[in-house]
Amino acid sequence: MKIELHRIKIRDLVEGYVDDAESGVRGCCGVLDIRPAYQREFVYKEKERNAVISTVMKGFPLNVMYWVKNPDGTFEVMDGQQRTISLCQYANGDFAWGELDLAAKYFHRQPEDVQRKFLDYELMVYFCEGEQSEKIDWFKVINIAGLKLTPQEMRNAVYSGPWVADAKRYFSKSGCVAQKIGAPYLNGSADRQEYLETAIEWMINSTKDRAIEEYMAIHQGDGEATELWLHFQKVVNWIETLFPKYRREMKGLEWGRLYSEYSARSYNPKELEARVSALMADKEVQNNKGIYEYLLSDGARKEKLNLRQFDDEEKRAAYEAQKGVCPVCGGHFEYEEMEGDHIVPWSKGGKTVPENLQMLCRRDNALKRDK
Repeated sequence: MKIELHRIKIRDLVEGYVDDAESGVRGCCGVLDIRPAYQREFVYKEKERNAVISTVMKGFPLNVMYWVKNPDGTFEVMDGQQRTISLCQYANGDFAWGELDLAAKYFHRQPEDVQRKFLDYELMVYFCEGEQSEKIDWFKVINIAGLKLTPQEMRNAVYSGPWVADAKRYFSKSGCVAQKIGAPYLNGSADRQEYLETAIEWMINSTKDRAIEEYMAIHQGDGEATELWLHFQKVVNWIETLFPKYRREMKGLEWGRLYSEYSARSYNPKELEARVSALMADKEVQNNKGIYEYLLSDGARKEKLNLRQFDDEEKRAAYEAQKGVCPVCGGHFEYEEMEGDHIVPWSKGGKTVPENLQMLCRRDNALKRDK
């Protein structure tokens, strides 16, 4: 990773500043992309924005910024977007600034010497060049203060390009189409890129950083993200077809993995709903979110339910009543060598109550579970 410190005057930064939907946010006569595809929308409020202008006006040092140098000689703001836009907006006359006994003034109404002082202020900017893996490692290093970037925002910084720009259209804006159809099933938020991250996880059936990054690297130069959007819709349609009655436990499940593993199977939505309702009311079930995978797996993933277990007091009482004898093999065992077992299994209506408890040796308990 090649990193060089440069001094950039504000007058050079704001030259050719534009901020519109088509051109994006650019400065330095179009050479600097101030808000790349991976960056969040401008979030500084009046207090933070005015603090930036005040720092410059007093001649105090502003925190260092980082720009990524592209192969074509252009730059992207890696860190410092909020400060950069604050400076550009003030010079552009978008807001007035004033401090203490000074009346708030727009930039063009400031005395010429004040304007000159502001424009001649030198920003400390690191130019960064390197491979993609080096960029993401460096991005993690500098992302230690303020509103930290999410993992997906950092990935977008490294793999920015037409694919990321198109994917943001579907997944990364408040009120985006992905939010409209998928918000009930997703954790996080669209504007922090968490919907995009989940969509990729659903596509590749993996939550591992490397797998997500490999997918983005493969598609970085693609002109559109249609494949990702179509798969996202397919998963949501599958969820709503099988489970038309929404419950809050459905939010944040690994729907991408569940779709990959179980979408080829046939189910009756009415029967699924009846079983969901019954399991939600079953006090033995300690993890209601696990009900969905339990049903999709036809009961094979019973551990997902986290069924209620006998406590130590109940098991000790049963052990003493049995005098340490396993009722299956007749052997005598120490308490630590035995395990609590439901006489009538939960799957056949058995409850976790003392009357349905027996202590079995570990071997016989394992054999019973395997049947």
